[in-house]
Amino acid sequence: MKPLVVVGSANADFVLQVDRLPAPGETVSASELDLFPGGKGANQAAAASRLGHETHFIGQCGKDANGDFLRKALEESGVRLVGGLKIVEGCGTGSAYIFLQPSGENSIVILGGANQKGWSLGGDEESAIAGAGAVLLQREIPEAVNAEVAAMAARHGVPVILDAGGVDAPLGSDVLKNLAVLSPNETELSRLTGMPTSTEQETLDAARRLLSLGVGRVLIKLGARGSAMVSAVEGGDPEVVRQDAVKVDQVVDTTGAGDCFTAAFAVGFVRGWGTERSMRWASKAASLCIQKMGAMVSLPRAQDMPVEED
Repeated sequence: MKPLVVVGSANADFVLQVDRLPAPGETVSASELDLFPGGKGANQAAAASRLGHETHFIGQCGKDANGDFLRKALEESGVRLVGGLKIVEGCGTGSAYIFLQPSGENSIVILGGANQKGWSLGGDEESAIAGAGAVLLQREIPEAVNAEVAAMAARHGVPVILDAGGVDAPLGSDVLKNLAVLSPNETELSRLTGMPTSTEQETLDAARRLLSLGVGRVLIKLGARGSAMVSAVEGGDPEVVRQDAVKVDQVVDTTGAGDCFTAAFAVGFVRGWGTERSMRWASKAASLCIQKMGAMVSLPRAQDMPVEED
């Protein structure tokens, strides 16, 4: 079975536990500060690897303690680092500052650091992409890099999945035309299309807009309401598959849940599972993730996730 290749960001996540977010001009106190490995790319690579699928990661860090911290965390999750996690000289490792409220909801500020500078894809990277069952991207690295990777994958006949999280900006046609699956949440879907997504019908209409731009399928993350896959059907109306979220007794931390969901779906995609089976497995993985603190450290492992049949 072919590996999954993830290209994306690696961040040191600084998590501040607060009772609530400050209003403009207000100061609030945090009860605790924790450091976790994270970044959408690294999270998704770790999630796929922990779920038992061979996963290669292409990413960058600074020559600092946070870079060493991330490299070790990825290796402990079983991720194979293409180029050893490239070091960008004169630039710090990317970081995220996460304000976590008692409800488990979070607000995040990202400092891109090495994720945004010095990218150069060479023979090792192209070889990894050419041999992949799929490539998984996000938007915490320069859009030009995603476009280059998507084009490279297309040349080798490798499908590309893009998680829309990471930046509030339109997606260029050079990326859209090479996507097998685009996975936004409702807010990201609205921003990508300029259309409202406050109702079920509005959400489906916005997804159809993306299909009209050349995307094969749109996998919408709906939080507590589950997920929906909207797929183009030649000569007919798009097909819609819905999956409910798995209910949990207590939400501890939602950080990384979307990354976990997308990565688990990508594993099912590479393994050739059907849409419903992949979505169901992804929902289960995300439900386990939100019951623990942190992003990468909360990701479930294969033994936590019995493989279901179609």
